[in-house]
Amino acid sequence: MTAVDRDKMKRWRLILGTASDEKLQSFHDGPLLDDETRIMDEALASIYDETTGGGEASGTGTGNSRSAGIGSSSPKLAKWLGDIRTFFPADIVSVIQADAIERKGLKQLLFEPELLAQVKPDIQMVATLMALKGKIPEKTKETARQLVRTVVDEIMKRLSQDLRRAVTGALNRRRHSPLPNLTGLDWNTTIRKNLKHYDRERQLLIPEKVYFFDRARKSKEWTVILDIDQSGSMANSVIYASIVGSIFASMPSLDTRVVAFDTEVVDLSEQCADDPVDMLFGIQLGGGTDINKSVAYCETFIAEPKKTMFILVSDLYEGGNRSEMIRRLEGMHQAGVKVVCLLALSDQGIPSYDESVAKKLAQLGIPSFGCSPDKLPELIEGALKGYDLTMLADRVKSSNPGL
Repeated sequence: MTAVDRDKMKRWRLILGTASDEKLQSFHDGPLLDDETRIMDEALASIYDETTGGGEASGTGTGNSRSAGIGSSSPKLAKWLGDIRTFFPADIVSVIQADAIERKGLKQLLFEPELLAQVKPDIQMVATLMALKGKIPEKTKETARQLVRTVVDEIMKRLSQDLRRAVTGALNRRRHSPLPNLTGLDWNTTIRKNLKHYDRERQLLIPEKVYFFDRARKSKEWTVILDIDQSGSMANSVIYASIVGSIFASMPSLDTRVVAFDTEVVDLSEQCADDPVDMLFGIQLGGGTDINKSVAYCETFIAEPKKTMFILVSDLYEGGNRSEMIRRLEGMHQAGVKVVCLLALSDQGIPSYDESVAKKLAQLGIPSFGCSPDKLPELIEGALKGYDLTMLADRVKSSNPGL
């Protein structure tokens, strides 16, 4: 057997688990796993092998089954966390941690500060903390906040520069394009550049070109409203949308409103401007859904429809008045508001959503689609520049085949 064959056999053994030992061993002389891969196998078996209770993971195992589980002791769990972070890449660690909580009910990961400090900070863990925030004991809350802040800072760093550039690019006025804004007129430059056009007979300066200051721009030029569905299935989208809202709120050219809803509506605009971590802990994942109620609340912030962008982040499963909700969105659209429905704002695929509502909105000229966070700047810039939203959505979707 070649080295490549042995490596493939080892990989199949890790994938299939202990139950495959007998079959695979018949094709291989000597032990299938070395010391390092045996530790990897134990870490995987703790979550994915069949168990006979919550006992500790066996070191080697015999026959076609073994007792698996990472047990209830903190030292065992701490070792397991260390093992998976040592032997698996970051994206795989995130999946294993999430499966550990879901499949094994390992809530103690979140309730012991020394254990939580060893958890890999990622968006899935933030979603879990948000869902369980009411059950997190006092001794763990500060560690939980630190974990959430690490993820928030990472996402802010990833998105902030591109979003700021997108908004600035859309709203900045070009120096050589005359604008109908007297307060922005650069008198000195206009006179100096046009002295050669002075009419001596009439004693008049007739400017061939008028110059305006590049930054002569009023603050709060646009209103951006993020209306976020708190459904449990929308967890990743909720986190990304909230952080995007915080980035928008830091831009003086935008009047930003961030609203979260289930059957009730919560205005998070102040928390959004202060601290996105506080805002995330103010969100309650799960519960019912009344989109119409939230849209009605958001309508109160629309002063200039043609200078307003309304982004609904929702799977469109309406528990309230569906026809009224569609009517409200249609009214916004007809008034000139840039209305977009993001079925997902995440790196994963689109979750289940109400296709009939999405199709109805599309017929009204309101695009409904999934968007990865990295593609959001393109969408925002295009909308602020007045591009056709349907065509823009199609372009974003074509570059996000998984969404």
